[in-house]
Amino acid sequence: MFKLNYNRCGEFLIPDMGLSAEDRMPLGKYGTLRCQYLKTHRPGLFARLLLSGQLMHQLREVDCTALRRMDILLPQMMTEAGLTEKLKNADPLQWAGAMNAIAAQTEEILLVELVYS
Repeated sequence: MFKLNYNRCGEFLIPDMGLSAEDRMPLGKYGTLRCQYLKTHRPGLFARLLLSGQLMHQLREVDCTALRRMDILLPQMMTEAGLTEKLKNADPLQWAGAMNAIAAQTEEILLVELVYS
């Protein structure tokens, strides 16, 4: 389990649950989405992570992992779809449409595998 320190404020003991400098840094897109998911659909897990001090660490880990996976998946999917510089120069609108579709597919994969799991 975890141990909390308390500060006396008059007659009351108040838990000392301040945030570290790392915890005060803003979250990215996927970390924020994971936080909202936990609050809405997994409140018990959210409360446990928050009280143990592990919430921000997990949210940052999800965010970093999602960005790394995006950097890997996007080029792979572009290669599989045949999106090349030649196509980009020949037909920019077709290339942009295909890129938007691939980006949406990649993001859906990340959401299902990392954020909403």
